[in-house]
Formats: sequence, C-alpha cells, structure tokens
Amino acid sequence: MCNVIVEVLDVNDNAPEIVVSSFSSPIPENVEPGTVIALFAVRDQDSGVNGEITCALEEQLSFALRPAFKNYYELVTVSTLDREERAQHMVVVTAADAGSPPLTSTHTFSVDISDVNDNAPVFNQTSYTMYVHENNAPALLVGAVKATDADAGPNAKVSYSVVPARGPEEEPCSCVSVNSESGGVFVLRPLDYEQLRQLEVVVSAADAGSPPLSSSVSVRLLVVDENDNAPLVLHPSAQDSSPPSSELVPAGAEAGDLVSKVVAVDADSGQNSWLSYQLLRATEPGLFAVGAQSGEVRLRRPPTERDAAKQKLVVLVRDNGRPPLSATAALSVLLVPGSWDAQLPQQSPAAGEDDGSLTTSLIIALVFVSLLFLLSAAAFVACKVCKRKELSSGPVLYGASSVQSYVADGAAAGTLPHAYCYEVSLTTGSGNSEFKFLKPVLPSLPAQHCSTGVGGAHAEDATFRSATGTAFFHC
Repeated sequence: MCNVIVEVLDVNDNAPEIVVSSFSSPIPENVEPGTVIALFAVRDQDSGVNGEITCALEEQLSFALRPAFKNYYELVTVSTLDREERAQHMVVVTAADAGSPPLTSTHTFSVDISDVNDNAPVFNQTSYTMYVHENNAPALLVGAVKATDADAGPNAKVSYSVVPARGPEEEPCSCVSVNSESGGVFVLRPLDYEQLRQLEVVVSAADAGSPPLSSSVSVRLLVVDENDNAPLVLHPSAQDSSPPSSELVPAGAEAGDLVSKVVAVDADSGQNSWLSYQLLRATEPGLFAVGAQSGEVRLRRPPTERDAAKQKLVVLVRDNGRPPLSATAALSVLLVPGSWDAQLPQQSPAAGEDDGSLTTSLIIALVFVSLLFLLSAAAFVACKVCKRKELSSGPVLYGASSVQSYVADGAAAGTLPHAYCYEVSLTTGSGNSEFKFLKPVLPSLPAQHCSTGVGGAHAEDATFRSATGTAFFHC
C-alpha cells in the first residue's frame, strides 16, 4: 500500500465576482464631487495569477473608482451632475483577472439623478403684444402667455400673476388679469381708445419649488380704434342759444369765390377720422359748391337778381368708418350789393405787417405821453416847494388880529381915547411892499398910535402890500 499525492493545478476557469455592499440611487443633482455612490468588493475563486483582479469603468466622465481597502472599491462622482442634461447614468464596472486567457465580469449601476429646483421658468417669448378693440366686452380673453420650467415635479409647476411694473409698492393694473394656471390674459372692463391707446403690464411666472424661482415678461396691450365718434363741427359753431352768423356775399361776386369754410374734427384715428363734405340742402342748390375734402363753400356761378337774398345751406360731414358716422353744419348766406373786397376783406401778409407797425406806434405814443405826464407832475411839485420856501423866508406880517389886539390893549390902558379900525390888504403875487397913507377915520387918536400899531410907518390909515397878499388896516 502506498500513498499517492495528486497535485491539482489551477486553471483559470472562474470569472471574478462583484459583490455590492451599498448603493445610493437616486442622488440629488447638486451633490459635491467626490460623493460615494456605491461600495463593492471583487473576488475570484482561482488562485495565483488567475485570482488577481483589476477593475475599471467603461467611458464614464462623471464617475470614478477609488480603492477602499483590500479588494473593496468605491464608486464616486468626479464632476457636477445636471438632471436637466442627463437624468440617469448607466455606470458599468468591469472586473478582470490576470489569467490566460483572462476572464471578466461586469456589473451595471443605474444611477438616477433627482431634481433640485435650480431652474426658473422661461417664457417662450421675450415680450408679448396683444390687441383689443375698444368698447370690448368685460372679461375678454385677448391672448395667453406661456412659460416652461426645466425642472421636474413640483419644481416645474408654473403659476402666473400680474405684478406691478415699477415696484412692489405700486398696485398692479386693475383692468388686466391673467389666469394663474393657463396664462390667459383677460381685459376686465371696456376700454376707450380716445382715453387709453395702449397699456403695459408685467406678468410673472413662478414655480412651486422651495424656495420658488420666478421670471417675468412684459405684455403690451394695444387698443384698436373703433368708429364710435361722430364728426364734431367747429365752424360754423352750433349754438342753441344764438342763431348762426350769416356770411355776406356781394352781388358782384364771381364764380369760384370763397364764401365760407366748414371746419370739423373727429376724435377717432386712421380712416375713421377721414372726413368728407357734401352739400345736403340749399335754397339755391346750383349757386354753391362744397369741396369734398376741404369743406370750402364756394360760388358755383355769380349771384343774380333772381336769387333769394337769404340763402340757407346744410353741409353734411361724414367720416370714413365702418359704418360711417356723420354730422351736419347749417350756414346762412346773405346776398348784398357792393363789391367783394369791401364786404369780405381778406387779411394779407402786408396788412398784418401794417397792423404790427400800428401797434408799435401806439405803444411808443403811450409811453411818451406817460413820460410827459410824469415830468409835468414833477415840475408842478417843484414849483410848489420853491414858493413855500420863499414864503417862509419873507418879512413878518402882522394880521388884523394882532392889530386889533394892540388897539384893544391900548384902549384898556387909557392911551386910546377913541377906537380905531385898521384894514390890511395882502395880495398874492405882488413883488413889492408898499404903504399908502390915508387920513384917519377918527382924527382924535394920535398919529403915533396908529403908526406904531402898523409896524413903524407914519400913517393913520395904512395899506400894506407884499408877496403874500394885501391887508388893509383902518384906524
């Protein structure tokens, strides 16, 4: 009996095995590079060279393998991930031994990328222009805005609203509304083109993420004009309280002469404001013609004696809208004898210049008269002042009261046996002082009393004239 030892030589007949210990999927798209996605081990039942294993990834730029310990490997991220570009990554790990021929095995990691609210809604247009006819019905749908969000789930749910154009402190436009879900734009009340021709609102689109992201777009609403205004006649003005004025046409007027002009305006725009004129009624229809575009009323033929002296005309003014609106203007024309230039003067540029020069001449004359008046007033005041100064610097005069007082005092003292009366006459403007001596009325009074009372002159009855007046003293 003998022992036979049989040595079995290894043959590379076992492929490597990949055993996953942990795997995370899905992962957020905002994970940092170097985040571990999976942990796995590799093993081979063969021995020796046939049991040596190497691992590799197949064309992956976002992930890499990193040895952990012994035969363990980590699958990690090496770059930022974007779910909007690629929502799922298929990572294939290949393990190969060193046998001859080598055996390999693979394992596929399906890595899902979860969404993060990192994208704001985006409108499909940079701005919107919508049109609405005036006098619209309330709550009229005039258009819609559309915004999309590249995120997923609630992060991609968009809601719309109207926001103030210049800041949160202002109120948004009250006549425009937008559907929060569909983005439809509604005009809530009738608009008037003559009052509001366009308006601009800002529509915001916000997602339901946390925190929510939003964007805004400008919506311009143009009001389209409708023919809702009839022409308004400015001349001749229709006043209910006073009759219309009459235009004068001389009997010698020629055909084609201008009689009057109808002036009208229309508050509408475009073709709705284009006006045309026509003669609707007239006392003598063949006598007058109306310019279709200008509204000028002219003579079609010269007036004759058979024509009525008072002519009535009705001019129809109509716009070009659909349907057209119209107004009428009534004119009264009087046929009077005389020349056309005398009855209907027309102001020429030369006449306007003459009027301007006449106005300038009147202004100059008024200024000259005013200056002359001021100089005269100043001279008068100066003369008055000079005369007062001369009066204040002249001789002292004694009036009748002084003389009477003196005589009364003398009589009371017993020196005047008889009563005397003095008369002093002062004449304004006299340049010389002069005394005229007369006989006393009562000769029994001594002469010295009378002369002393008059101021030193030897007279019984004195007359004194000076520059201030004339006074008579009778003694």
